[in-house]
Amino acid sequence: MTRELTTSIEIDAPPERVWDVLVDFDHYHEWNPFMRVAGRVNEGATLTVHLMPPGGRESVFEPDVTHCEKHREFRWLGHLLVPGLFDGAHRFRLEPLDGGERTRFEHSEQFSGVLAGVILWRIGDQTREGFEAMNEALKVRVEGLVEAEEREATESA
Repeated sequence: MTRELTTSIEIDAPPERVWDVLVDFDHYHEWNPFMRVAGRVNEGATLTVHLMPPGGRESVFEPDVTHCEKHREFRWLGHLLVPGLFDGAHRFRLEPLDGGERTRFEHSEQFSGVLAGVILWRIGDQTREGFEAMNEALKVRVEGLVEAEEREATESA
């Protein structure tokens, strides 16, 4: 059984700026209401991820980075206890818009395993809310940084 949860948001900043904030795990605590991540975005690396879904309990898991394409996409794969029970293939994808001036950020996860249906029935809505909260917070963070840089450049000119 496989189920996918996909959310997206448009951000008024180039993919490079979105990427810089997305992979700066050390600063997630400043803006990200849904997750904390420790580790590196290198293929094969193991991350430590703390998920804090709205209205739900915090969970911690250690997924492996399965793909990393700078400024475009990174993915990880995590498991509940053992592979095949409840697996999550998480993906962050950045699509350039308007000649690279803006970005469509897609945040998704494909769930599979024998417990996928039961677990998603219980946590699916909270997980979607967490994805959407993170997306919105990422947009606010990146656009705020870009706006501050533009203001600073104007003032120093």
